[in-house]
Amino acid sequence: MTPGSGLQAGLKNRHLSMIAIGGVIGAGLFVGSSSGIATAGPGILLSYALVGTLVVLVMRMLGEMSAANPTSGSFSAHADRALGRWAGFSIGWLYWFFWVVVLAVEATAGAKILEGWIPAVPQWGWALIVMTVLTATNLASVSSYGEFEFWFAGIKVVAIGAFIVVGLLAIFGVLPGVHAEKATFANLSNHGGFLPHGPGSILTGVLLVVFSFMGSEIATLAAGESEDPQRAVTKSTNSIIWRIGVFYLGSILVVVSLLPWNDPSIAKEGSYVAALNSLGIAHAGEIMNFIVLTSVLSCLNSGLYTASRMAFSLGQRGDAPKAFARTTSRGVPLAAIIASVLFGFLAVFFNYKYPDTIFLFLINSSGAVALFVWLAICFSQLRMRKIIQREAPEKLVVRMWLYPYLTWATAGLIVGVLGYMLTDTKGESSGRTTVELSLAVAAVVLLVAVVKQKIDSRRENAAAPAVDAAEKVTTG
Repeated sequence: MTPGSGLQAGLKNRHLSMIAIGGVIGAGLFVGSSSGIATAGPGILLSYALVGTLVVLVMRMLGEMSAANPTSGSFSAHADRALGRWAGFSIGWLYWFFWVVVLAVEATAGAKILEGWIPAVPQWGWALIVMTVLTATNLASVSSYGEFEFWFAGIKVVAIGAFIVVGLLAIFGVLPGVHAEKATFANLSNHGGFLPHGPGSILTGVLLVVFSFMGSEIATLAAGESEDPQRAVTKSTNSIIWRIGVFYLGSILVVVSLLPWNDPSIAKEGSYVAALNSLGIAHAGEIMNFIVLTSVLSCLNSGLYTASRMAFSLGQRGDAPKAFARTTSRGVPLAAIIASVLFGFLAVFFNYKYPDTIFLFLINSSGAVALFVWLAICFSQLRMRKIIQREAPEKLVVRMWLYPYLTWATAGLIVGVLGYMLTDTKGESSGRTTVELSLAVAAVVLLVAVVKQKIDSRRENAAAPAVDAAEKVTTG
C-alpha cells in the first residue's frame, strides 16, 4: 500500500514495464504523423528527435524526483513541495483538465473506427459504450486497469516492432514476395532534399508532433501503486531513450523511406497505412485501423486512470474535495474516477453538439498544458535536488545530467517552443490560439490557487492562538 493513502500496490512489475513502454506510443503517432511529414518532409525526423530529446530530459528530471519520493501526484506533488501550494494546485488541475478533454477526443476517434465496422450502432453510441466499459475497468481495481493496459500497450509495441522489421526488410530488398519499388533510403534526400521546405519547417514540425509525446509521465504516476515504486520509476526513466528512439524515430524513418514524403497516399490514407499499402500487404487499412483503435483504447484507459489519480492526489493535499481522496476496499478512488469520467462524458456531448464552439475551446485551451507541465517539472527539479541532497541524499538513485545547466537549457527550449507557437496564426486551432487560450485558463486556475492559499493561511493563523491557549491550559 502506498504510504499515507488508501491506494493499493496492485500493479505488477510487468504492468509497469508495459505501461512505461506503451505510454510513450500515443494514437497521435499513427494519426498525426502524416501532417508532420507533409509539413517538413523527411526533416520531420529532426522534429521528432528534437521533441524526443526534450522529453528524455524532462523525464530524467521527473525520474529523479519520483524515485526519491514516489507518489500518485507525481510532478504536481513535487511542485507543491518545491515551489509552493499554488504550483501544485495549478499544475495538478491543469493536467486533470488536459486528460478529461483527451477522453472525449479519443472516445470520438475510437467511435468513428467502430462505426465503420458496425454502422448499425451510431457513433455517439460507440463513444458511450467505450467510455462505459473502460470506466468499469478502472472502477474494478487498479490491477484490472494494469491488465487491460498491459495488453493494449503490448499490441502497440508488437505492431510497431513488426512494422519496423517488415519495412527495413523491404527497404533492403530482402522481403520475400514483395515488390516495393519505391522503398529506398534515397527517399530521404530525393524529391526536394531532406528539408524540402527549408530549415524553418523543423520548428513547424515540432508544433505538430510535440503533443503526441504526452503520456510519457504516466509511469511515474502509476509507480505509487506498484510493488516496488522506486525500482519502477528508475527502470522507466532509464529506458525512455531507446523507447523514443525505436518507436518514434525508428518507425517514422521507415515511413519516409518506404515512400517519397510527397506521395499523395500519405495524406489520403495516413502515413502508416500508406506505407503498408505500398508493400502490397493485404487488408493493410483494416490492420492499421485495429492498431489505431488499440492505441485509442489504451489512451482512454490511461487517461481516465491518470486524471483520477491526479484528482485523488489533489484531494489528499486539500486542493480538491476530500471525497476524491477516499478509496474503496479495493483501493480505488471512486469519487475521483466518477468526477473525471462525468466531465469526460460532458466533453463528448460538447463534441457532438457544439464541435466548433465549446469543444473547440476545450481543445485549444488544454493544448499547451503539456508544455506547462514540462516547464513546472524543470523548475521543481531545480529546487527539489537541493531539498533531497539536504534531507536524504541516499534517495538520489536517478540524477539529472549536468545539473543545473541542462535543466535550465531544457526550460529555455520549452519557452522557445511556446514562443514559436505564438508566431503560428493559421486557422482556428493555430499555435497562437492554443497558447493564448491555454494561458488564459492557466491564469484563472493560478488565481484560484493564490486566493485559496491566502484563505488557508488566514485560517491557520486564526487557529494558531486557539491551539496555543489550549496547550497552556493543558500544561497549566
